[in-house]
Amino acid sequence: MRVPAAARWFQILPQRRPTLRLRRLVAVVASASLLAGVIGVAPAALAKSESDGTCQLQSEKGDIKHVIYLQFDNTHFLRDNPNVPSDLEQMPHLLNFLRDNGTLFTNDHTMLISHTGGGILSTLTGLYPDRHGQAVSNSYRYFKADGSTASSSSFKYWTDLVDDTGNPPADPLPNMVNGDTGTPRNAPAPWVPFTRAGCDFGAAAVANVVLENTGTGPNGDMTKVFGQGSAEWNEAVASNAAPANTAARTLAQTDFVGMAIHCAAGGGICKDNPKARPDLLPDEAGGYSGYLGLFGAKYVNPAINGGNATMNDLAGQPITDPFGQPGFPGFDGLFASTTLSYIATMQEAGIPVTFGYISDAHDGHGAHGEQHIAYGPGQQAYVDQLKAYDDAFKAFFDRLTADGINKANTLFVVTVEEGDHFVGAAPTPSGCDGVNVACNYSLLGEVNGNLQGLLKTQKGVTTPFTVHSDMAPTIYLTGNPSRTAAVTRDFGRALAGLRTTNPYTGNVDDLTAALADPVEMDALHMITADPQRTPTLTMFAHPDYFLFASGAACDVPGAPSCITVPTNLPTFAWNHGGIVPEIATTWVGYVGPGIRQRGQDDTTWTDHTDVRPTMLGLLGLSDTYDSDGRLVIETLEPWAIPNDVQAHNQAWRKLATTYKSITAPFGEFGQRTLAISTTAIRSGSSADDSTYTELQGKLADWTARRDTLAERMRTLLNASVFDGQAINEQEARHLVSDANALLGEVRSIGS
Repeated sequence: MRVPAAARWFQILPQRRPTLRLRRLVAVVASASLLAGVIGVAPAALAKSESDGTCQLQSEKGDIKHVIYLQFDNTHFLRDNPNVPSDLEQMPHLLNFLRDNGTLFTNDHTMLISHTGGGILSTLTGLYPDRHGQAVSNSYRYFKADGSTASSSSFKYWTDLVDDTGNPPADPLPNMVNGDTGTPRNAPAPWVPFTRAGCDFGAAAVANVVLENTGTGPNGDMTKVFGQGSAEWNEAVASNAAPANTAARTLAQTDFVGMAIHCAAGGGICKDNPKARPDLLPDEAGGYSGYLGLFGAKYVNPAINGGNATMNDLAGQPITDPFGQPGFPGFDGLFASTTLSYIATMQEAGIPVTFGYISDAHDGHGAHGEQHIAYGPGQQAYVDQLKAYDDAFKAFFDRLTADGINKANTLFVVTVEEGDHFVGAAPTPSGCDGVNVACNYSLLGEVNGNLQGLLKTQKGVTTPFTVHSDMAPTIYLTGNPSRTAAVTRDFGRALAGLRTTNPYTGNVDDLTAALADPVEMDALHMITADPQRTPTLTMFAHPDYFLFASGAACDVPGAPSCITVPTNLPTFAWNHGGIVPEIATTWVGYVGPGIRQRGQDDTTWTDHTDVRPTMLGLLGLSDTYDSDGRLVIETLEPWAIPNDVQAHNQAWRKLATTYKSITAPFGEFGQRTLAISTTAIRSGSSADDSTYTELQGKLADWTARRDTLAERMRTLLNASVFDGQAINEQEARHLVSDANALLGEVRSIGS
């Protein structure tokens, strides 16, 4: 979910990349008429986006006029309990829409570490975290000059800094950092190809595409967007100073956070709107001057809703904050009925490209996102919430159909950023299915573990450190010692040996499932262009556990246990971040012109980065960089596959699948090297660390070779889709052969 790990009761803790060529800027030629051949279009709804020909989507047959992208949070295709229908099964109007009209891929995968922020941003950009900066999310830590650490949030507007409150900043690099040019800069923004093509881009709560805070400091969002001393800035100053838990304290967020329209060249819906502000992207390749945006529901609502300040959800209820103020309800208040209403209204207002975020259904969020109560599979409130989501999708599709927005003229993409591992007692009654018989839980909630106490009592380790609390905690040893320093190696070996009794099962669990230091983090795309963010160690824990660090004594006489299960509400029962299949394996559905009606595909291996090149390939648009993803041709009609890909179909597919096997974090290379990394960090002693040295040397060599191969493969794949360059089959065969040889070496060590 969107709440940073910092809010989960405990302290939050959180360079190289080879320079990659920038893709050429693609000039988009205006179509004489974008309305030709569209059947059943409602003129009132589509007047701005189609009849004036400003939005120049260049799909192969010119038949895609609208783009609707929906990003779920923690919503599952796989069943969490074999007796209880999954989230998607309980939303048949969505599930059937995807399977009956397009392709639903159920073997999609996350990046690492698997979290909301990083997952969404990899999908939006087509980049792994080393190239967009959010390798650790939804918050992260970074080293300061004195060797201590500070925390930051992954959820910031696209151009925000790591430290946007310090003066001077303790880390002045962009939150969304990218090192492709050889110098740390801001990652390219995902709306740019659309607005350069003349299409307004509407966003409802999509991570970092909207304002995420009401900061009024020199680098705060309100200062950068609206300017110091503006009416908006003054409102934020007053709101931020108001008493906590009051309407006044919430007002600025309600007005300015969470909603945005990035307007096309020439102004789009921003034209002649006095509330529009410059859409500033100073690091964008090719420049981005003269573009405007509308930021916040205070200005978005009237622009799309006939001048009305209040939007209604699909059930006709006003969308408000917890105090009844019209505007953004908060990131945990984006129920399906709310987000889908925004998407439909934006489309009807002539915004042809719309991206929306939908809150998870397995937590109770209250009426306006003001609560957090975890539900277990089949629990009545969970089932009821999924029923409300399903009703919203029926209303949404009916409304779009009435508007003439349908699979014949619209590209629909629906996906999720991660899966979850449920932690709780067995449900009662036995065999409950949640549909006919509700499930009840005597206890649910992640098992909380105090790493600092466990290390001290079990291993005698008192090395000072901070931690980004998580199921996959990243650990920062104070002083930032090297990975080979004795203190680091002793700490890693101790961490690998922690064991504890599981309160739910009574089993003695090995707490550590896998370990990575910076060598393996590089293999997993976790080393960004900001060296201050690189953790000392990353621990992937047993999936039941959420780990933190506290100096409070535990597991000693008179002190509480280092392992607890919270019995008070609110609580968290859905764990993510780790490497187990229910977290790593996700889904994505495509519907629209050029998409084959294949139903459900459980076989094709994809991951988050593949969504963007597939969308842009269908739309005839291009980024200014090579994507880490690949075009998912398995979902495309033959006529929608670029000629240079179709002409070398077999060689292209082999290259694409081999590429993913060596570069994706959950591909074979990533998972095998993680196992070897774990062995290396566990190994040795202060007297003999030769096994660690040998294995880490191999990992570093393999990763360097992988990077070289992957870059060459990526260049060929992207050029064939976006630049019209046919693949050299001989080169492709050599690359595949070299990649298989590399995998063979990795297998020989890991077997």
